[in-house]
Amino acid sequence: MVSRHIYVQLIFRIVFISATALGTGFFFFKEQYILASLALVVLTVQTVFLIRYVNQTNRKIAYFFDAIKNEDFTLRFPEKLSVKSLEELNHSLNMLNIMIQDIHLKKLAQEQYYQEILKQADIGILTINAKGHILFANPTIERLLNYTPLNHVKQLNQIDKKLYALFEDLKPFESRIFRLANERGKTQLALKSTAISVDEQSLLLVVVQDIHKELDEKETDSWVRLIRVLTHEIMNTITPITSISETILKYYKTEEGLLSLDEFNEGHIQNTVKGLEVIKEQGGDLMEFVQSYRSFLSLPKPDKTLVGAQRLLEKVKLLMDQENYSGKVKFETLVDPEDLELFIDEKQISQILINLSKNALQSLAGQEKGVLMISSGIAQDGKKYIAVRDNGPGIAPELIDEIFVPFFTTKNTGTGIGLSLSKQIMHLHGGTIKVHSVPNRETAFVLFF
Repeated sequence: MVSRHIYVQLIFRIVFISATALGTGFFFFKEQYILASLALVVLTVQTVFLIRYVNQTNRKIAYFFDAIKNEDFTLRFPEKLSVKSLEELNHSLNMLNIMIQDIHLKKLAQEQYYQEILKQADIGILTINAKGHILFANPTIERLLNYTPLNHVKQLNQIDKKLYALFEDLKPFESRIFRLANERGKTQLALKSTAISVDEQSLLLVVVQDIHKELDEKETDSWVRLIRVLTHEIMNTITPITSISETILKYYKTEEGLLSLDEFNEGHIQNTVKGLEVIKEQGGDLMEFVQSYRSFLSLPKPDKTLVGAQRLLEKVKLLMDQENYSGKVKFETLVDPEDLELFIDEKQISQILINLSKNALQSLAGQEKGVLMISSGIAQDGKKYIAVRDNGPGIAPELIDEIFVPFFTTKNTGTGIGLSLSKQIMHLHGGTIKVHSVPNRETAFVLFF
């Protein structure tokens, strides 16, 4: 409606100016100079009015947008004018101003709502721009770092130089663990970073969480499970030794004292020899168990080199073909891209892959259409990986959390050190090992580097 009235006004004024201009020319050529002069005056007045009309409309719109830009919603235009088109324009601008003000107030309320959520969050949150300025830091991060206010990354140098160096080198989508020590004690911090863009400005969003309590609980739980397994293994070995020792002792000693030589018989001697053999065997098993524990604790530091994934997997496949006696298990390897290289200790990673492959072959024993696949590639987050998959019976859900506990095993043979040793090797490589199992469908152990 507004634009139509303005359009009509402009057309009317332009037509009138054009007619006045023609009249001025007509009177001038007819040598009626007085009428020509009057027509010229009218033409000039109409031109001035047209310019004022256009400028008035433009100024109102310019004032309106300047007010919106400065978030000034108090601007109001008079709605009772003699010119109908301007009256309707003012009304429309006022209505638009009210609508924008309402949207702005809702946006502010929503922003305050999210700000309050961030303030009450149990994790520290801060945003950093390319120049190191901290644009936002919630109270939790200030409490964790024991420093307020946080305005620039350089302030972290006053908290801990290593923490400042960590933030200086922190890249998007990285995760770090940092141990912070101050007068309040020691805090274990987990840092995760994400790249975001706000108003065409690249920012780094960093989330910081105190995981000291979680680590303590996990450590305590791990110790409890380890002690439970150690107690079980040691008791299984010691109990027969104690029982046999008591039986043999009865051959030579009673409540009254030691037996004389005349009271010995050949049966006592034979049983004594058998008992000692069992004690020796049990003692050997216990020594082997202790030796496996020592090997777990004395892993050497990885000697890393660039190793072709294709060659590594083919080597493991060649070794495991000797274990696949029946040939019923289909062994496959896949590397994508084919020229993928891994920066690893080849011997240690080969040890992991051989152990995982042996476990898979044992689980597939006697199963028809068994498939064992070792694949390597690059995950979506850019991490390189090696995965060992099989379609065997899988791992029961209640045992998933136990399989990496040292000396825990569900097999009749073995020490139960293989998977925990694999996890320790991956930890020394700065990587992780994860397991996923769907019984009777797929079991996968994935090494992430």
